[in-house]
Amino acid sequence: MLTRRAALGDKVAFAHLTRRHGPALYRYVFRLLNDTSDAQDCVQEVMVSAWKNITSFRGDSAFRTWLFVLGRNAAQKLSQRRRPRFPESGSRPVIDFDQATAGLRDLHADPARDTIDSQLLAALDAALLLLPERQRSVWILREIEDLSYADIATVVSVSPTAVRGLLQRARTAIAATLEEWR
Repeated sequence: MLTRRAALGDKVAFAHLTRRHGPALYRYVFRLLNDTSDAQDCVQEVMVSAWKNITSFRGDSAFRTWLFVLGRNAAQKLSQRRRPRFPESGSRPVIDFDQATAGLRDLHADPARDTIDSQLLAALDAALLLLPERQRSVWILREIEDLSYADIATVVSVSPTAVRGLLQRARTAIAATLEEWR
């Protein structure tokens, strides 16, 4: 109903959609980009794009799923513009392994400085950074945003079966990385 009204130009309806889905979209793109400013820029770009193109939304999936598709595409575009690439492949962003794992090594250096929960969250964030983008995206959409396999498949442009495989590999990698937390 809100989507239909927004497609007819109702700015109030679109504002309701933005308030309803904006926080989840931000969580998703933040975890993909790992940068507050980039995530804010990305969400703003997605919302502007959604408003301009809402009449092209066919309703084949939920509006939230459509936003996540736009968000993933915008995050990938932003990431490609800002990150250096391996010269031989040209497609995989360079991730500083030492920087990504620093949070894992330093978690128990001063246990009094943070609670166990915040340390575990920092370790999980570091583990997520080590995942390939598709696995990270699938894991976030399933475990944090609770999307169905079909909706995740739409966002990531793979089959639901591929989503299951990507999710299993992501879970296995995260479990191995967080082994010391068991």
